[in-house]
Amino acid sequence: MPGMTSFDRRPSLAERHDLEPHPEGGWYRRTWTSDHPLITRRGERDAASAIHYLLPDGQGSRWHAVASDELWLWHGPGLLELWLEPEPAPRLLGSPERADTEQQIVVPAGAWQRAFARGDVLVSCVVCPGFDFADFQLADD
Repeated sequence: MPGMTSFDRRPSLAERHDLEPHPEGGWYRRTWTSDHPLITRRGERDAASAIHYLLPDGQGSRWHAVASDELWLWHGPGLLELWLEPEPAPRLLGSPERADTEQQIVVPAGAWQRAFARGDVLVSCVVCPGFDFADFQLADD
């Protein structure tokens, strides 16, 4: 599953939504952060946060884990394979017109995950407690 190898050309959807390269691959921008802080065992965090995340056709993210629950919400237009350890097959985020897809998927805190795009696909990810890079792990390649 290929990841982003070059950030030289920003895709048009990334331009349109002002997205920047993400360390796991793909493109992102934080779109919302809760005004309510809370204390976790990892320190103070925002109660929740959200991003737009774009994977261009044929690209994938690296295996990664987030220390908080993460809700993926499909915007389209493509299909997103969401691989979760230890599940043997991906879950699919896609159009409500397709019977084999979901429009939102929850990834439990600490679960290893990766995504792969079939067509350009834009999603939102809502993380609760809010995302902090200190709580983010990338697998060794």
